[in-house]
Amino acid sequence: MVDRFWEQALEANRASSHSSVPRPLQLRVQPLHLGDMDRIHEIEKTAYAYPWSRKHFEDSLNAGHAVVALVAQAEQVGKHGLHVPQQPHWVHAPTLSNGAYVLSYCVAMMGVQELHLLNITTPPAHRRQGWARLLLNTLAHWGRQHGAEILWLEVRRSNAGAQALYTAMGFEAVGVRKGYYPDAAGQREDAMMMRLALLH
Repeated sequence: MVDRFWEQALEANRASSHSSVPRPLQLRVQPLHLGDMDRIHEIEKTAYAYPWSRKHFEDSLNAGHAVVALVAQAEQVGKHGLHVPQQPHWVHAPTLSNGAYVLSYCVAMMGVQELHLLNITTPPAHRRQGWARLLLNTLAHWGRQHGAEILWLEVRRSNAGAQALYTAMGFEAVGVRKGYYPDAAGQREDAMMMRLALLH
């Protein structure tokens, strides 16, 4: 049932996405499991100065949060096995144990008529290609299907690029969480709280 909901949510948002994927790779949303966490944590460590620990991901899974990845899966081509376009950012992309390329992943917590984004990450090799936007739009659609009326997130005050993306997607800044994130100076950085109305 969960897979069907994610499939519907992805298809509802692909038409409006600016992202493209070279043939014969096929996009899908894959719920993640404990067996995926070593690979996901390795990606996390390449993406941030202050990455989530593996335990953060395990705790999210154990709590029943949505933990999913937007992946591209190579198709079987005749007798020649997997046909993979010879493009460096695909050939060297991080993969899961089933061979799926990880384009982006997220963790979100469902509450009472609310959905809270806890983590959204794109591997460095796939940034600025629209994958996080596609996954976030898919998450919003999935949230609507499950009765959520608002999608919440936090973003570093210094992360102007992410704030601009969220604003362009319709999020509004509604407050500040003081000292929410660690920073390079050993201090704490504020987080901007943003929300997106899911019901119009």
